[in-house]
Amino acid sequence: MTDLQASLMAIGGAIVVGVITYNKWQEYKARKSVQRAFSSEHDDVLMHPGPTPVETDGERHEPTFVAESAESAEPAGVTDAGDAPETTVREEKPAPRELPIDELIDCAISLVIEAPVRAEKILSKLQSLRHVGSKPVHFIAQREDGEWESVTHGGVYYGLYAGVQLANRGGALNELEYSELIMRLRQVCDEIDAEPDVPDMTEVMARARSLSQFVSEYDAQLSVNVQAKSTPWAISTLLAALERQGFDLRPDGRLVMPDGEGDILFSLSTNVTLAAETTSRLTLLLDVPRVAPSRDGFGAMIACAKMLAARLDGVVVDDGNQPLSDDALTEIADQVRDFYTQMEAAGITAGSTRALRLFS
Repeated sequence: MTDLQASLMAIGGAIVVGVITYNKWQEYKARKSVQRAFSSEHDDVLMHPGPTPVETDGERHEPTFVAESAESAEPAGVTDAGDAPETTVREEKPAPRELPIDELIDCAISLVIEAPVRAEKILSKLQSLRHVGSKPVHFIAQREDGEWESVTHGGVYYGLYAGVQLANRGGALNELEYSELIMRLRQVCDEIDAEPDVPDMTEVMARARSLSQFVSEYDAQLSVNVQAKSTPWAISTLLAALERQGFDLRPDGRLVMPDGEGDILFSLSTNVTLAAETTSRLTLLLDVPRVAPSRDGFGAMIACAKMLAARLDGVVVDDGNQPLSDDALTEIADQVRDFYTQMEAAGITAGSTRALRLFS
């Protein structure tokens, strides 16, 4: 081997090493950027605006989620002429919008775009990816002012994120679902000129299993029954009485008690098909994690059960057909309050959007 050949081989090796090192450095920077964006140091980073992409010295910086300062500027006082007292004008701040991607229960994936993009160019492409398995997929985009929102007609966006829910009552996001998501996401990205920054599957699966374990542990439903003391109730007259009591008969045959804001407080079953003529037992059911503590779903359900028992000549019993005493009901109510406290401590308040998504 000549000296020239040896020199060329050394130079070639140095170039290869340099390219590999550069690619690793770029990968490291991208991963650290995502880690900072979704760091546990933030209360809920997706609820706060981030900077728009900027260029410095020819290098483009991707948008990230940045938490706002906890302190807010006080508006200046307005003083009238003379000795009039100072009056402070305070403006009501709008409540923060809830985004469809939640850092606690979703795996968020940055879709790197090279230039601002109009919603009309990408909306139909994004809407083609709504689910993988039983897990919903959502997208959010960053406006020029740094605010994040769902992709909306007329918008011009500087950053994109996709999010897949990590768990629900159907179980944890699994490897097959995640692989399908990444494959379909790459197809979408090819169509909208974007590049997905894919999180490590091992880490995502660990998060999914942990969240699924939480769902399993807190998937609690409480029921009480109203048993007829003697003659069974006629279904036709019973349904009319239940509707007068405030129950809604849903198309699927369920009877539910609305909470007044579009959600369900508790439900009721006649324990027979709608084709049956009579029933001697009603079951009221509270889906505990889906009802906010302030609604006192358990208290409302017990009050309703007692009222039905009084009006229908029945008795409030447990699943073993044993009468429920006031002491027993009080003990259960205390357990429900402890349950709500534990959920809140975990950052998933019962009845919240997070809880409704997880326990679905």
